[in-house]
Amino acid sequence: MSEFILPVFFFAIAFFYSSVGFGGGSSYLAILSVVLTEFYEIRTVALVFNLVVVTISTVVYIKQKVVNWKNFWPFLIISIPMAFIGTQLKLSEKGFFLFLGISLLLSAIFMMLQEAMQRKSENRSFSWQKRSGLGASVGFLSGITGIGGGIFLSPLLNLLGWANPKIVASLASIFILFNSAAGLVGLVIADSFQFNKKFALPLLFAVIGGGSLGSYLSNNRFNIHLIRVLTAILVAYVGLRLILLYGFGVKV
Repeated sequence: MSEFILPVFFFAIAFFYSSVGFGGGSSYLAILSVVLTEFYEIRTVALVFNLVVVTISTVVYIKQKVVNWKNFWPFLIISIPMAFIGTQLKLSEKGFFLFLGISLLLSAIFMMLQEAMQRKSENRSFSWQKRSGLGASVGFLSGITGIGGGIFLSPLLNLLGWANPKIVASLASIFILFNSAAGLVGLVIADSFQFNKKFALPLLFAVIGGGSLGSYLSNNRFNIHLIRVLTAILVAYVGLRLILLYGFGVKV
């Protein structure tokens, strides 16, 4: 893949994902698996980019006073150690990408169901135990897959009618931020942190640009439903591609 085309792809991914409160880790993983050979370098770079993009989104949400720490902390408190534990599991490269592909395909289905149903926020009151349980489960999944987990948590909460989409998106950003950080710490402790600055820095600037633009537009009445559908299609493609490639040896 051309060194000039690659930053464009990463800019676009950061733009689409940040528009709905995600970091883009799943698609970074998919593209990096094509251009890099070192498994742990792929995971490290994807997590770093994920962390950078959601940091930008989180700052925007905090400035707009959307973040409610009182409601958010139960999702985070157990998810962070669970994400760390998830990174310690030693999956084979094939097993990792198959698990990631299946998880992403299910997430995309939830996102499309959310849009098809156009479910209105019901502001359901979840007990702190329920929020902690959901956070712990998704946190562990995020540690295994090497992404922040918001892409799993957000569509689930929207389908359950927990809160309005903007609050859910802000929670997703913060959830990804904390769990990506926990994942990186886990990689460092497991001596699996690999970051090639010469390769990664140009792409890092691209995701900063895309993440900044996406976060800005998502908070300025951009067509968020269209972006969410396009993001779901992208996630579904990434998941299906990983399943076909690592499960059946079929390249698409």
